[in-house]
Amino acid sequence: MPLRRLRVPDWARQEGTWRAARPSLIAAALKRAQARPSGNWFVLAGSREIGRNRPFSRTVAGTEVVAWRTEDGALHAGPGACPHLGAPLGQAALDCGQLVCRWHGLRLDERGGPWWTPFPARDDGVLAWVRLDDVGGEHPLERPVVPRRPPLRDSVSEVATATGVCEPEDVVANRLDPWHGSWFHPYSFANLGVRRAPESGSSEEEDFFEVVVSFRLSRRIGVPVTATFHCPEPRTVVMRIVEGEGTGSVVETHATPLENDSSGRPRTAVIEATVAYSQRPGFRMALPAAGVLRPLMRRVALRLWSDDLAYAERRYELRSTGRFPG
Repeated sequence: MPLRRLRVPDWARQEGTWRAARPSLIAAALKRAQARPSGNWFVLAGSREIGRNRPFSRTVAGTEVVAWRTEDGALHAGPGACPHLGAPLGQAALDCGQLVCRWHGLRLDERGGPWWTPFPARDDGVLAWVRLDDVGGEHPLERPVVPRRPPLRDSVSEVATATGVCEPEDVVANRLDPWHGSWFHPYSFANLGVRRAPESGSSEEEDFFEVVVSFRLSRRIGVPVTATFHCPEPRTVVMRIVEGEGTGSVVETHATPLENDSSGRPRTAVIEATVAYSQRPGFRMALPAAGVLRPLMRRVALRLWSDDLAYAERRYELRSTGRFPG
């Protein structure tokens, strides 16, 4: 059985982690992540959010994007404004795999047309990505930097999305501070210890955090695991279970910049993909019930991010006013 009875001290009597959570260490890990190439790829949404019946629209890094699927299920994306008179293509109809603008009936497809050039798009089976070369500012890559995942046919995946007033770096920095887990999320984590933290000068292969932690199922029952955290590209943090129940499972936290709010402040979407995996026969038998598991997985992710986004927003507020101590 993977379940363990937890021996957890009262919250205020935990051993403090502030000495280990050095601001300089977190800042250096963030800087190394920001230096890695993204190839101008941004996570747009979960794959299941974009169907064949209607287009999907989101503003990414200030660029309005519309995404849709052709009749063969292939993902496509392009500018969200109709090239005729600017009507929102997110409200277009889909007919035979073509976008049909509701303003004057202009038809657009993946081949593009005058004054309307589609964006490169890719569906990795869990997430939909779009490449925006005009805003990315990097050398474009043919495909996004997708972390290694367990076999999707043997896994249960779900995507949760939350938005906050902050920049992607505030979201990534939050995930590069594993020391706050038992303090800030005592309802989910217990007995958290950082076994290894990377130092400046670490190679890319050594640039990860290793954490031992128990995921709480109740006040006194939990599942102990060992997990690693690393950044394969500037806007992504991957938690991977490397020992214990669910070895091979991953939680990918992707920070996608959106448009500014009405006050000119940046907004960021946290698009978190959980890919749960286990070699236990019971887990494989439960795969047909994935539709029941996914809402629970999404609810757990959103509960954590309701707290963490509040901190990411505060971090941005302090940074933007020159008051951030780190």
